[in-house]
Amino acid sequence: MRPPWAALAVATCFLSLSIGAQEARTLTLDEAFSRLIARHPDLARFRYVRDSAQAALDEATQRPTLNASLDIENAPGTGEASGFKRAETTLSLASVFERDGRREARRAVADAQVQALGAQEDATRLDLLAEVARRYLDVLSDQELSQIADAELAQREQVVEAAAQRVRAGASPESVRLTAEAAVARVRLQRARTLAETRAAARRLAALWNDRAPDFERVAGNPLDLPAVPSLASLYALLDRSPELRRFADEERLRDARVQLARLARTSDIQWHAGVRRLEATDDWAAVAGVSMSLGSARRAEPRVRAAEAELAALSLERESEKTALYATLSDAHAHLDAASVEVDMARTDVLPRLERAEQAAERAYRAGALSYLEWAQVESEMFAVRRDQVLTAIDAHKALIEIQRLTGEPFVASGTSSRPEIQP
Repeated sequence: MRPPWAALAVATCFLSLSIGAQEARTLTLDEAFSRLIARHPDLARFRYVRDSAQAALDEATQRPTLNASLDIENAPGTGEASGFKRAETTLSLASVFERDGRREARRAVADAQVQALGAQEDATRLDLLAEVARRYLDVLSDQELSQIADAELAQREQVVEAAAQRVRAGASPESVRLTAEAAVARVRLQRARTLAETRAAARRLAALWNDRAPDFERVAGNPLDLPAVPSLASLYALLDRSPELRRFADEERLRDARVQLARLARTSDIQWHAGVRRLEATDDWAAVAGVSMSLGSARRAEPRVRAAEAELAALSLERESEKTALYATLSDAHAHLDAASVEVDMARTDVLPRLERAEQAAERAYRAGALSYLEWAQVESEMFAVRRDQVLTAIDAHKALIEIQRLTGEPFVASGTSSRPEIQP
């Protein structure tokens, strides 16, 4: 059986692949999931909620209470009945005969409430794990952008060196070197900003498991490693088993049990009592017994029955409304994932290779004096802008996949292939 976070862990397995001897203080997605599961209070509280629901179930299965009573009549009196001469003391036991399986109906209601907690816990867990994955992606995004900034900084410093050579040779004015140095300063500023954003994103991630200061410096993963996009039809087929829709099955059982319990209230229970009586006047004992029943129970129970039946009938419409909204959200997420995957792949296979060749040609042309500094810098700016856009688009694609996982509760295998999903308990 997969761990409870498998639906997201497998979907984003690119983030937690083993990379040999990992760098010191590098966090994987599996570790982030484990920390959340162990420390988040919203998940820990379900243990107490289950204990409370189980206690309610135990209470619902109890038999009616047995009441003991002691009554003293005709005492104290006056005249011939003075004191306790003619007192009548009755000791009796009383309880209720429950009719038509009322205890079983109460148990069914309480049991349905216990069963509904499972879907609630699954939905809460998936929501939290999805938030972990999204914040993890934010750290990874800033981390990748920092690496791009490092590469751009190294490239811009080479431009400064080439520009300085041209200036010393008298082939370019001093303004060219100064402009190249200003470009280096801008990239350094952007790099410093990105590093600060990376640290802030790491703190936001660690806050999910109540860490004030992150104990990691990096996160593992390659955002450009995108999984195959499942077909929309296959996702629609999985949606019926999503936590959002599965809870309606539990809610239906609960509301149906409430209807049955309300209908049973049409029949009155029989109250009984039995005991012995002491007759002081004759120094005798006598048995006593009796039964009673409420009248008009059917009339009083009818409003409750109608309310319970209406709530049960409305549930199917609630489910259809939720299903329609989930279909719309799933379609949007799938379209976003598909478009982003195509964009990332085209940048990798078509756009970036051309820009890299163009940048190399521009460098040779500039050093040969056949190209201006601005033309070379423009090609470099375009190349690094595409690389940044590629990372951000890949992050958006993974976030769309996370949303699909959250909606369906199903894992999909990355690395270019899809496998049969496994339902998670």
